[in-house]
Amino acid sequence: MTSLHYTSSLASLIEGLIQQKQAMGYSYHGEARILHHFDQFVGDQGWTAATLEKPVVVAWTQRRSHEAHATWRHRCTPVRQLALYMADLGIPAYVPPAGQGAKRPTYIPYIYSDAELVAFFRQVDACRYQAEVPYRHWTLPLLFRVLYGTGMRLSEALHLRLEDVDHHAGIVTVRDGKFHKDRLLPVVESLRQQLVHYHQQVHPLSRPNTVYFLAGPDRPLTGGNVYKNFRRFLWRAGISHGGWSKGPRVHDFRHTYSVHCLRRWVREGRDLTAALPLLKTYLGHYSFQDTAHYLRLTADLFPDIVLRMEETLGHVVPSVGGDGH
Repeated sequence: MTSLHYTSSLASLIEGLIQQKQAMGYSYHGEARILHHFDQFVGDQGWTAATLEKPVVVAWTQRRSHEAHATWRHRCTPVRQLALYMADLGIPAYVPPAGQGAKRPTYIPYIYSDAELVAFFRQVDACRYQAEVPYRHWTLPLLFRVLYGTGMRLSEALHLRLEDVDHHAGIVTVRDGKFHKDRLLPVVESLRQQLVHYHQQVHPLSRPNTVYFLAGPDRPLTGGNVYKNFRRFLWRAGISHGGWSKGPRVHDFRHTYSVHCLRRWVREGRDLTAALPLLKTYLGHYSFQDTAHYLRLTADLFPDIVLRMEETLGHVVPSVGGDGH
């Protein structure tokens, strides 16, 4: 239960929604903060009824000047969930359109081929000791494998602490990730062994709260250093780069992880109706729609598995050759 204090006429309903979501296993911390701002907004508007009328919702969901599209989207979603919750209780509530603030990606994810991954990691593993960054030859090979092997965001990886990595169980904990969600990420045995080796080389005497990925003693690895080396590894691997904003990008390891997970699960005959929620959890996605677009990418790239995907998910698998979302 959130410790935030709600004071508007919708306070008890907001608290009820939060309790329901948390009882279902969602942390719902980020959403609770958004609803706290909405609660204050409702009070400032002078709204005193325990209903949710269209003028209040429209005023809140109107996109603000200079507001990033993603920020707008995530500000709207909890209020729509509140409206749906109220409607389920039989309380009058205006439910904003499902497409309000819908995500409009302008970048088509780059999915690395198996051959490209082999070539890329061959160059990463060729990284040698350098006095200015004495841990680089240990850190970068592991970092890129963690990104590809877990689907973690780079910012999340760079914020990991030693205490977040269970080397024995092979579990990495992402704390307060995007949208303020925590999640547990299992790793395969080969990656777990590499985590153990890295720990032995870099963190034999480190305190639990030490930053995990280091460039040198007491020197956290930076995003700038990662990107500089990433471009160098791409070039040496013979993978062309389209320039700024065109990719491939470091973030595309996350997209590749997602598509390759789906490819493997389909070929293994796993039930995707059960596997997709698992992938959503691993990725820390806010909604199922964020995860479902990987179905299109998988279908486009691996047409041999489309029929098997459609057997269980025909209602959500887009046709091959779509818009590339």
